[in-house]
Amino acid sequence: MHDVELERVVLRDEQSQLEAAFVPGAGMLCCSLRHRGEELLTQNAGVDAYARDGKTMAIPLLYPWANRLAGFDYTVAGRTVHIPHDPSRVRLDGNGLPIHGVIGGRQAWELTDAPAGDRSALAASLSWSDARPELFELFPFRHELRYDARLLEGRLEIEVTVHASGADAVPISFGFHPYFSPPGAARESWQIELPAMRALALDAQQIPIGPARAVPAESFELGGREFDDGFDAVASSASFSVTAADRRIVFTFLHGYPCAQVFAPAGGQFICFEPMTAPANALRSGEGLRLLAPGERYVAGFSLAVSG
Repeated sequence: MHDVELERVVLRDEQSQLEAAFVPGAGMLCCSLRHRGEELLTQNAGVDAYARDGKTMAIPLLYPWANRLAGFDYTVAGRTVHIPHDPSRVRLDGNGLPIHGVIGGRQAWELTDAPAGDRSALAASLSWSDARPELFELFPFRHELRYDARLLEGRLEIEVTVHASGADAVPISFGFHPYFSPPGAARESWQIELPAMRALALDAQQIPIGPARAVPAESFELGGREFDDGFDAVASSASFSVTAADRRIVFTFLHGYPCAQVFAPAGGQFICFEPMTAPANALRSGEGLRLLAPGERYVAGFSLAVSG
């Protein structure tokens, strides 16, 4: 694996005492979100393990596919792609399936809005072409990526733009994996709110296999409940939230994310509300997969507000 520069870029909102840190050299990982000095995101094995081995933490961008694929090949737009068994580029889940796209340390982004002291916004870019074969072999569709982050008035907003800049149609199948771990209260007492959406039928390997069923909005104490559930039909501006010890985190899918995964395993002191542009395995199944025509752009954004 190539060496990566793991320098951090920090955004601050002094009024709300909110601070977010990003690592351009590790796939634009949002590695930390602190409120009044307290960390709100699960750190797991840390930034180095994420960059090197794809062990997720905090708020990673999952690109070019979110969640897992049911095998090591896919066919899209007339191209069949064989994903190499290369642990320096692709992590495997517990069933040996490729998960969460290219490992973060392989995706070194370039800051296009250079930081200077305390700041509230950043922008970064990544060119995806055959000039970077370690990426292009896994996802051979030419395009340009832009990542924008803004922090203002107690709210972090992150937006990703995909521009199909070449002659290729570009499949849209990415997402994020935020790990929320609010301090000050046990997991069992967390208050959770989920929006109305459709629950996907999943097989034993967490791959969608059948019709979805509508589920209403729900508000509940997490208690002993656990989740590893996929959803679609998530409305624009739909919000998820976790409240613990008088602090509330509201996570809103602003646009471009019609699918979600909710992940809260038993024994884990975190809950994940994962925005996804397509359901798991969409590159193989074609279900819910959008193809971006040459010249088109796709913009997906979410926000994270902290209060209390």
